[in-house]
Amino acid sequence: MTVRIHRRPDDLPTSAEIEPWRDVPVAIAIDLVPTEQLDHHIRPINPPGQQPKLFGLAVTARCTPPDFGAVLYALLHVGPGDVLVIAADGIDHTAMIGEILSGYLRSLGASGLVCDGAIRDVATLAAWGDFSVFARAVNPRGPTSATEGDVNLPVTIGDHLIRPGDLIIGDDDGLAALSRATVRSRLGDAKAKRALEATWVEGLASRKPINEIFDLEAPNEADDHQL
Repeated sequence: MTVRIHRRPDDLPTSAEIEPWRDVPVAIAIDLVPTEQLDHHIRPINPPGQQPKLFGLAVTARCTPPDFGAVLYALLHVGPGDVLVIAADGIDHTAMIGEILSGYLRSLGASGLVCDGAIRDVATLAAWGDFSVFARAVNPRGPTSATEGDVNLPVTIGDHLIRPGDLIIGDDDGLAALSRATVRSRLGDAKAKRALEATWVEGLASRKPINEIFDLEAPNEADDHQL
């Protein structure tokens, strides 16, 4: 078999469309569109507070470990700001990428990578403040062949379908893959949710009643004399 290269969609979101999403936390994006959350077992490799934010359009590589051919050929299609998404079916007995190829991605200006499988050389990868890595597992054992797979084909991670050109955002809480439709239609909702949360913080700081802050009915007072 040989690695198959597929054409990336023509209607990718523009920089003007995606940049306003850069400051949207993953939690808010997922509150809006829960179906666009990626498997929460795929975690950032840095401790909380030290993980660079992941933000960019997906270039996908579908692999069958221990073969990593699609990862190699995907390097030809990653541009500045992109995110390499490696779909390895959660198989963790072989690393799909490590320091050498991740370093090359970084030199291309990629934002980072997501691996639904294993990675290695994590001490080096974790030290890069401008390159964000999320993975399901760590394994020092490397791949053994590079002859199979697909590049820029829709891939499934967990139960979520990721299409080439989806906007990948990642922070300490996890990952989301926002479809082109979401990017183009839900930004106003994201801003509104952030504004709403700001009013919650303000209300809590001023010690307003909880039911007023969260627009709840007033609680009923229990008649303890009946106990």
